[in-house]
Amino acid sequence: MTFLTIFIERKGKKVRLSLPELTLGIEEEYQIIDPETRELRSYIQEMLEQGRLILHDQIKAEFLQSQVEVGSHICRDIQELRSEVIRLRRQVVRLAERNGLQVAAASTHPFSSWMKQEQTIGERYTQLRTDMGDLARRMLIFGTHVHVGIEDPELMIDVMNQARYFLPHLLALSTSSPFWLGRDTGLKSYRTVIFESLPRTGLPPTFRSMADFDRFVDTLVRTRCVEDGSKIWWDIRPHSKFPTLEFRVCDICTRVEEAVCLAALILSIVAKLIRLRQDNQAFRPYRHHLITENKWRAVRYGTEGNLIDFGRRAELPMRQLTTELLEFVDDVVDDLGVREEVAYVNTILEHGTSADRQRAVFEREGTVEAVVDHLVAETREVLD
Repeated sequence: MTFLTIFIERKGKKVRLSLPELTLGIEEEYQIIDPETRELRSYIQEMLEQGRLILHDQIKAEFLQSQVEVGSHICRDIQELRSEVIRLRRQVVRLAERNGLQVAAASTHPFSSWMKQEQTIGERYTQLRTDMGDLARRMLIFGTHVHVGIEDPELMIDVMNQARYFLPHLLALSTSSPFWLGRDTGLKSYRTVIFESLPRTGLPPTFRSMADFDRFVDTLVRTRCVEDGSKIWWDIRPHSKFPTLEFRVCDICTRVEEAVCLAALILSIVAKLIRLRQDNQAFRPYRHHLITENKWRAVRYGTEGNLIDFGRRAELPMRQLTTELLEFVDDVVDDLGVREEVAYVNTILEHGTSADRQRAVFEREGTVEAVVDHLVAETREVLD
């Protein structure tokens, strides 16, 4: 076990405090695209057979056959995570191209219909369809999940409670789903709206302890609401099998550097909250419904709108509050080795998210097919 060391002054003496090693992991879900029609293509079964020869258990199916999911190995730092994202994206892009297909990283397809998608074969997916009906079929959305390994379960719950405040900021910086069924929805993250039609989604409540959380899950299991904790799909949650805190709020980023930036920012937020705890401090808690108001603003406007500063009781530009967030984590980014990656937030603020670029292409070219071509080209940049 390695440690990051910090020092604070207590009664005039320097006291050594240690942050436990924080590991990283990331899961990404990609679209399988037919290059001629630009429609989604149901092809996951064929891709899995070939892909497992190269990626083994790092490539998986999702509920619909036009989706492909990959998951990184456990990463000790942001450099390993970047290497994993690049390697996995390259392999999936090449695998698709060998089959005459393409891959796009965005949280909704600009025009393909959920009603035309084929369901992946498997008991798990059949049960999901049985439980959720058309809500499951409508899940033609693609996300990204960032895992931060935290061995201490009580520390994990404490960090989860406080990190809820920052989820709207993370969502705003990642938006990539402005289109649905060929229309501009007027939202930056339509994925969020679709996903929250399912139960047990959105912001989680707070918990007093891991035992409190376990009792909550046990109640759902005993009353046959869920089979296990994996069916709790909150924006942030303790993983049901591994000692990781899983951030699920973000849209999938189209560019690698955006994905790495968001992972680095998430890691920095976690480390900062742990540092505060080590110093017997905590981030001020805010009401669930206030944070939900900020999340709606992130869904609607992304980085271009205002978020609420609850301490000031005023709305401020998202860009200003993001700058303040960078200042908040500034004293941990060097210890984590993520200063450059976190600073990429400024590039996102300057040039926009994938959602902003998609809209710009549509305004310039006038067709959703051109938006698909743009997404494929940006996703394919990983081969350059």
